[in-house]
Formats: sequence, structure tokens, C-alpha cells
Amino acid sequence: MSQNFDSNQNYYSFIDNNTDPLVFIHGVGLDHGMWEPQTKSLNDHSIITYDLLGHGRTPYDKEEVTLNDFSNQLDDLLQFLKIDKINLIGFSLGSLVALDFASKFQDKLKTLTLLGTTYGRTIEQRSLVIERFEQAKLNKPISKQALKRWFTDQYLKDHPEIYDQFIKILTKRDEDHVNFLKAYKLFTYHQDDISMIKSIKTKTLVMTGSDDLGSTVEMSKSLSNDLINSSFIEINNGKHLCSIECADDVNIKLKNFINN
Repeated sequence: MSQNFDSNQNYYSFIDNNTDPLVFIHGVGLDHGMWEPQTKSLNDHSIITYDLLGHGRTPYDKEEVTLNDFSNQLDDLLQFLKIDKINLIGFSLGSLVALDFASKFQDKLKTLTLLGTTYGRTIEQRSLVIERFEQAKLNKPISKQALKRWFTDQYLKDHPEIYDQFIKILTKRDEDHVNFLKAYKLFTYHQDDISMIKSIKTKTLVMTGSDDLGSTVEMSKSLSNDLINSSFIEINNGKHLCSIECADDVNIKLKNFINN
């Protein structure tokens, strides 16, 4: 496994097993480490994880960030690593990036997997996200609220190390907080481009947790219906970060989809 920076200072990890890589895109405020349950389970594949602009160890100094910036970041990384085809997996904001990338670089994709994606938010659903964004702008702690949305209470009780790990990741200071707000603003005010969605022909899997309140089953079903070549799977008893809490289930579904 190689861990390094590309020529644009994007921090990445690359496990090269001479297959078309699985490329994982994390969510807002997180970093490439969220995918550890997947990289351990799917290690017979080549795997790329990386830190989005302004996240983890990847710097970012522009005033705003766009989905186009994130898509170009991934394209630059693939060119740097000389990779032509990938299986792309995105979570939450990472799913929005993955959709944008798919609409522009379909020739580079073998498959597309979208996990915990917002789609067709109602006015009420959007207002809740805006409220959380406004709290974050005031630098009010949102870590504990986020963990309640992302994991079940029982899981956090049984895994105090996960609670501590994510509290640490989500507690942002100084430049990290500024960059977090840039990405959070993009996520908060994102408007779905349905014509773009319907232009994506890549074989796609849409998954979400049955108990995910922000990226609901209804949202994912609607997104899957609007994609040309898509299937939908509901992860039973999962909340937003079912990729961790329900990792075995998610990994089996992902492996079957990629291999078939």
C-alpha cells in the first residue's frame, strides 16, 4: 500500500492488486479513513481512498468549493496514478461528487455505487440541513448531533472507540473549520440536476440505511428510478453511516455488485 500526495497535494492511499480499482469518496467533514471496514474486507481488489479538497491532509485555499472542483480533483488523481477505469463508490457528499464525476467522465467508470445520497429533498428536509449549517457557522458543536443521526444509540454504546474517533474527526478548528464550512455549504444548498442524473448510463447501485433520516429510503428509490441503469438496496437497521455499523452487509452487497 502506498500513501502519499499527488502533484496537486491531494492525499491518497493506493492498494494495487492489478485490478480496476475501487475508488471511495468520503462525506463532508470526514476523511479517507471512514472506509477502513471496506478496505479491509475488499482487499482482493485494488483500492484508492483519498481526502477531498480541504479535508484530512488535502489542503484547499479558495473561497468556495464546487462539485466541479471535486470531480476535477479525482480526475487529476487518476491521471497522476495512470488509471483508466475505476469502480466508483461515494458516500453522502461523496455520492454527489460521484454523480457529478459520472456525468462528465462516464468512459472512466465500470460501475457506480451511491451510499446515503440526498435526492429530491423537501422544503422541510432542506430547512433542517440549513439549520445545522447555520449552527456550524457559529462554531456551535454539532458532533454529538451528527453521531446520533449517523449511528444507532446501541452501536455507540457498544463501540465507545467509534464515538471517540468521530468526535475527534468532527471537532474542527481554524483552517479545518473554514474548509469544512465550504463543503458543508455546497452540500446544504445543492440542487439536483435531474437531466444530468438521467444522462448517466453507468451500471449503478444505490444503497441507504433503512433508518437514515437525512438520506431516506424514499430518496434513494427515487434516485435509482431516475438513473437509467440502476438497482436499489436497503440496508436493514442502518442509519447514515451504515458502511461502518452494518459493514458486513454493505460489503457483501458491494462485492456482489462489483464482481457481477
